[in-house]
Amino acid sequence: MKYDVIIIGAGIVGLASALKLQEAKPGLKLLIIEKENDICKHQTGNNSGVIHSGIYYKPGSLKALNCSRGYKLLLDFCDKNNVKYEICGKVIVATNSNELLYLHNIYKRGLENGLKDLKLLEKEEVAEIEPHVNGIKGIRVPQTGIINYLEVAKAIEKIVMKFNAEIVFNEEVLSINLNSGSSDVVTNKNSYSAKQIVSCAGLHSDRIAKMTDKNLPLRIIPFRGEYYKLKDKKRHLVNSLIYPVPDPSFPFLGVHFTRMINGEVEAGPNAVLAFKREGYNKYSFNAKDSFETLSWPGFVNVAKKYWKTGLGEYHRSFSKKAFVKALQKLIPEISEDDLVPGGAGVRAQACDIKGGLLDDFYFVENKNVVHVCNAPSPAATSSLAIGETVANKLLSRLIV
Repeated sequence: MKYDVIIIGAGIVGLASALKLQEAKPGLKLLIIEKENDICKHQTGNNSGVIHSGIYYKPGSLKALNCSRGYKLLLDFCDKNNVKYEICGKVIVATNSNELLYLHNIYKRGLENGLKDLKLLEKEEVAEIEPHVNGIKGIRVPQTGIINYLEVAKAIEKIVMKFNAEIVFNEEVLSINLNSGSSDVVTNKNSYSAKQIVSCAGLHSDRIAKMTDKNLPLRIIPFRGEYYKLKDKKRHLVNSLIYPVPDPSFPFLGVHFTRMINGEVEAGPNAVLAFKREGYNKYSFNAKDSFETLSWPGFVNVAKKYWKTGLGEYHRSFSKKAFVKALQKLIPEISEDDLVPGGAGVRAQACDIKGGLLDDFYFVENKNVVHVCNAPSPAATSSLAIGETVANKLLSRLIV
């Protein structure tokens, strides 16, 4: 039960961290602990499978740097391991003149982040790429792609197992006890010791981090994103990926259209406050999760700031007509009859005590442990780069 490194969480970030540690030190004795019965049951397994270009993120931020690096690592990994993907590109569309300044700011940010061959589009050029879209101007982002991240994660898992890592499932971490030599991770079934601990616990990342940092200055606020899918006969309305100009004050990209690697087309998501961290339908509720969200001082400020936006998101959640109206801003000919219910995912969004929704990846660490505390989108695209970051933090501490 003694290891060099224990990783908590078998989502794509946890698996990528294991891979990069083992590539750097192949003799590492490594254990991954997962509370579910398989890998990637939550954020990784319920996203829409977009390979993000990095156009939106603040230059120099961890999101920008890791997305750029992770993009290259991801495509190289997929090429070497026969994981299917497609670089289909996307368009970001302004539908009215009020969005033009924001559109140009996104374009400039993309250039600052090193994206090549971005193109500002006039209305006629938007129509050449996406004939059914209502847009007065747009940006063509050729780097964006589509993939199934669960297939990526399974490929990583196979390699990690060849390195003789161990994965235990159905074990929930109850406590972490840090000691000077080795530290202990206690689950509902066993106790394990390791020189270093990494937590990549997604929707529960704050709870795991508080086991070693009682004064953790953030709380995970779960937001559910719900999707519809286009009926087969309407898939021709979308050639690639179509995004609106996002609200610059809200950390979500707005409802959009995504052609998926399996040929389906998703429409969405909205972003509604979830009353259960792993709640994938409208009526999911957990008293502990809800209390922790509503009692967090930062949430009160979030509610004050975004209450009007939040009401709109809930309206779209319960009204298909309202959801379709939002989609019609991009594709006017979409009708309620064109859509069937799709899936849903829950985004782990860190919120600080003042009500700031963290807009960057966030790590908490000391000499024995590294917690990945905020890794929402584009974490899947960035996963191998985040894994490198985690590995680099640990390698100087490990004597194997």
